[in-house]
Amino acid sequence: RKGFRLTFIKESGSLEEKIGTILKDADTDKVNKALPNKSQNSNMTFIYFLNLTEAGSEDIDILPNGLAFFSVGLKCPGLHSFAPDKPGGILMMDLKEENPRALELRISRGFNLASFNPHGISTFIDNDNTVYLFVVNHPEFKNTVEIFKFEEEENSLLHLKTIKHELLPSVNDIIAVGPAHFYATNDHYFSDPFLKYLETYLNLHWTNVVYYSPDEVKVVAEGFDSANGINISPDKKYIYVADILAHEIHVLEKHPNMNLTQLKVLKLDTLVDNLSIDPSSGDILVGCHPNGQKLFVYDPNNPPSSEVLRIQNILSEKPTVTTVYANNGSVLQGSSVASVYDRKLLIGTLYHRALYCQL
Repeated sequence: RKGFRLTFIKESGSLEEKIGTILKDADTDKVNKALPNKSQNSNMTFIYFLNLTEAGSEDIDILPNGLAFFSVGLKCPGLHSFAPDKPGGILMMDLKEENPRALELRISRGFNLASFNPHGISTFIDNDNTVYLFVVNHPEFKNTVEIFKFEEEENSLLHLKTIKHELLPSVNDIIAVGPAHFYATNDHYFSDPFLKYLETYLNLHWTNVVYYSPDEVKVVAEGFDSANGINISPDKKYIYVADILAHEIHVLEKHPNMNLTQLKVLKLDTLVDNLSIDPSSGDILVGCHPNGQKLFVYDPNNPPSSEVLRIQNILSEKPTVTTVYANNGSVLQGSSVASVYDRKLLIGTLYHRALYCQL
């Protein structure tokens, strides 16, 4: 299997100077030999373009042991794709390795790989250390949630269950809170494409958050313009929801009965997509779209930009918002997620590359 495509970036203040591309689609060992010594280049951030991700990497989730999962190959009506005929998949990368590689996980027989169209993902570790992977799936542009068991020794996923429900008509993202329990966002109230368009045009604010368990399924928060990314605080007390069209992040308190009540709303000057939590600090990392129109009206000469924000102390009166990464589309197009582990940053996109950055 080929390694990575690698480009390194030299940062100067708020500007980024693209130095060059080394050994496109080359063997990783050759790439490492071509790299300058990092200790002699303290102002360099090495950025690897992950192989197999030209179809996008819409969502990323990282386990506490450094294993990162990528949701790849999302296709939606009206959304550009560089690989329209390639089915989706799940990649994995071990961030503890010195030169990590992205590997495609094998999925158990009986699961329909040809129609696999993964969107938001979330992991859950049970009391017996079993790792479950929850995947929002859009087979033939429908809506399901797939639950897999991760089998690390085989680098594979065992499909356990497909979930469909009338309260999950347009699922976008998911956060697992049990082995068969999760919160999910609906980015539209309707599932029909024309009604979705009408809903957005009329600005109905009908999207919501749903709690699912084998015993109970209910709407626990509603009134969003378009509920998108979702995550949970490290202490499990709060749920964070990104409202992409409203440019907002909502903080909701989680109650013992799994209901949610809104505590506050943070307004931002960008379209907010997926949310990740920095395990070392509890900060929220946000994949953002500075110009949403460019995402859907794709022009290779004027591609969509990328932006990653870090939000510190979101529960305080004045949270701190800083820019972690920004690019005009020359390097990375349409950033949708950013996840960090031990000063290693992964940035995924709707339909472009994924970046691995050693901070």
